[in-house]
Amino acid sequence: MSYQVLARKWRPRTFHELVGQEHVQRALVNALDQGRLHHAYLFTGTRGVGKTTLARILAKCLNCTAKSHGDDGVTSTPCGQCDSCRAIDEGRFVDLIEVDAASRTKVEDTRELLDNVQYAPTQGRYKVYLIDEVHMLSTSSFNALLKTLEEPPPHVKFLLATTDPQKLPATVLSRCLQFTLKNMPPERIVTHLAKVLEAEGIGFEESALWLLGRAADGSMRDAMSLTDQAIAFGQGQVRHADVAAMLGTLDHRHVLALVEALADIDAPRLLAEIAQLAEQGPDFAAVLDDMTAVLHRLAVAQVVPDAVDNAHGDRETILALASRFTAEDVQLYYQIGIQGRGDMTHAPDLRTALEMTLLRMLAFRPQGVPQPARTPLPLRGAGSGGSPAAPAGGEGTPPADASPDDNPASTASSQPPEPEPGPPAEPAPVASAPQARVEADALPEPPPPWEELPVETEPPLGEASPAPAEPQAQPEPQPEAAPPLMEERFPQPPADEPAPAPHDAPRHASMQELAVAAEGGDTAVLEVPERPSESPAVKAEAQAVAAEAAGERFSHDRWLDSFDALGLGGLTRNLAAHCVVEADDGNRLILRLDPSQEAMNAEIHVRRIQEALAGIGIARQLVIEPGALPTQVETPRQRADRIAAERHAEAVAALQRDPHVKQLQETFGARLIESTVKPADLAPRA
Repeated sequence: MSYQVLARKWRPRTFHELVGQEHVQRALVNALDQGRLHHAYLFTGTRGVGKTTLARILAKCLNCTAKSHGDDGVTSTPCGQCDSCRAIDEGRFVDLIEVDAASRTKVEDTRELLDNVQYAPTQGRYKVYLIDEVHMLSTSSFNALLKTLEEPPPHVKFLLATTDPQKLPATVLSRCLQFTLKNMPPERIVTHLAKVLEAEGIGFEESALWLLGRAADGSMRDAMSLTDQAIAFGQGQVRHADVAAMLGTLDHRHVLALVEALADIDAPRLLAEIAQLAEQGPDFAAVLDDMTAVLHRLAVAQVVPDAVDNAHGDRETILALASRFTAEDVQLYYQIGIQGRGDMTHAPDLRTALEMTLLRMLAFRPQGVPQPARTPLPLRGAGSGGSPAAPAGGEGTPPADASPDDNPASTASSQPPEPEPGPPAEPAPVASAPQARVEADALPEPPPPWEELPVETEPPLGEASPAPAEPQAQPEPQPEAAPPLMEERFPQPPADEPAPAPHDAPRHASMQELAVAAEGGDTAVLEVPERPSESPAVKAEAQAVAAEAAGERFSHDRWLDSFDALGLGGLTRNLAAHCVVEADDGNRLILRLDPSQEAMNAEIHVRRIQEALAGIGIARQLVIEPGALPTQVETPRQRADRIAAERHAEAVAALQRDPHVKQLQETFGARLIESTVKPADLAPRA
């Protein structure tokens, strides 16, 4: 007996043997069981998904002559043993007329076909017309078919199949029940191929089946044909190396090795992997395409792990890799990969272009995190609505922060709840009067955001750095340093120094000065008295804290009070500003870090904070652990934002009460732009 290919040998003969088309199977089975039969069915879908197979199974269901099926004989489970079932399986059933529309496109062929419609079936219960690739019929053929297709004799059923339903006239589509068959996912193809090969007694490697399932591109028939070819190529075995050589595709494991080298930030290994690839003479542009596809899957894995495409059978590997990248790195690498793909046409050769693209990914990745971060999956905030991993900015670039308290417009609504009743706290110093800008044609804007220092700036003006216990290596001062934090500008006065009155009378500018400034298009400024130098107060505060810490535990209140005295700057200061004191046993100090800043939690920053604490007398082993912060405790960052908002509100209120401002508003129709209102020591200097 001659050899029968797998695609024909394993063609389904009943609905229950059908693979991957459950939605069509369910509709047809229910219609057959309930006797609700239509006269015309249209099956659409790509090649090799089962259109003709479904039509033949339906023809068997309509013509099965087994006595167990009742009086009418129509069933959803054909016996496969009666004369009609065997004849249909063997392609010799007289009343199943199969027509290839691609070779019989003329209207004369269609008329000849329809001339026999009126005659009763010869052998079966129904005369079934199976027209394959029906979209190839000419317009005249469709017109000749319309009347019969709409009102056929009761013993006739039309089964139409096509890969291009868009070419069918709407008049034909409206006369048929249309069923769209889906492409086979690689997972389903691999499962079915494994079942077939086990039944055939052929050895195989599962990774080889994934290559076949991917190459089949959704067609089960193509997968069967490729499997036949792989068996012949591998001398009766289906091995990964043989299938990869047969298909001429890039081994996906090489792409994953490149991505792992990116995760480890290992440039030598990256170039070594490319050198190994070069020995196989691959298409380097396709390698980059595969890498960007993997980066896309990593991004999906970080946000929705359950939605990861498993077309390569490497879902677990992708999930493991996703946790080794920060979300920012994945997005950056993907963007660089897309840009590098477009630049390949201008490169001297494709290998050079691939190497430069991958090296560019490592060269431009954020430098704030020395070691690759572990990203929890899925990547979403716990109760905060934000991402737990923030961008890891470079040493000289303040990171973009996504925490809710960064939005000045929502500062008031995002303030932490009031603490439990206790001893009255010292009132925070508020500016006695503001400086403001009054402009005529502008809309209100939110108050300015909280400002951060660039990396390693010198201590704020007017303060002296506390003397450390041991000589410390101080960073070089940078010219034109950015304005310091709010706590640096407005430290709380010591206990023996009275706090300024909250509503000191400002020295108002004259009406003439305001009017001249308004007419000249300039801004009018209200001057307030300058506060005295605060460096002695800060120094005294630092010394007091150091003295108290000698025999007491370091509390969160003292952490807030001594934060400015630490003299931190840049990313280190930003990291510390998002921490609260969780525990102190005298030897080990634990700070709890806002999860949104976890990406900046690097050893170098922890060491700097520990050295700064030692400089004010808090000699501890420092541990910074990310986690949810207590709702009733302020971080230094939140405290700075609250003080800034209070001072801004006081300044706006002072201006709104000012009689000269009111007169300007009444005379010139001017408006107070609240976002430009700044306390005197925050106003821009000439």
